[in-house]
Amino acid sequence: MLHAEFSNQLLDDEKQIRQEVFVSEQGFEIEFDDIDNNSTHMMLYSDDDAVGCCRFFPGEAPGEYIIGRIAVRKAYRGQSMGKRIVEMALQHIKDTGASKVSLSAQVQAKGFYEALGFRAKGDVYLDEHCPHVHMEKCL
Repeated sequence: MLHAEFSNQLLDDEKQIRQEVFVSEQGFEIEFDDIDNNSTHMMLYSDDDAVGCCRFFPGEAPGEYIIGRIAVRKAYRGQSMGKRIVEMALQHIKDTGASKVSLSAQVQAKGFYEALGFRAKGDVYLDEHCPHVHMEKCL
């Protein structure tokens, strides 16, 4: 059974998943930052197994939230777990009264986010070594 846990602090399971996905698999070096201290963190579990995670926090514009660090363990990919993570996080964000969600998407994942209703805004840019694009969704 799938269930989500939300926390105001970086969870050990989340830290492990982000280390696996972003550092070990994708080669990012700057994975953990001060934003972790001011974010809501979400973990998705299948029974007791940690499946994936994300974090989100209020943006600078009124009613805006920023979601990021969306990651799914390799063993759970291809099972719509990333979609479930984003949908659960969006519902939680919507419940706060937010009207817009932004994210910085890896260009390779742009289609995934478009299928969830996000639209690209602006030009492609590099985050560390990886092309990204800013995307937004109205709630």
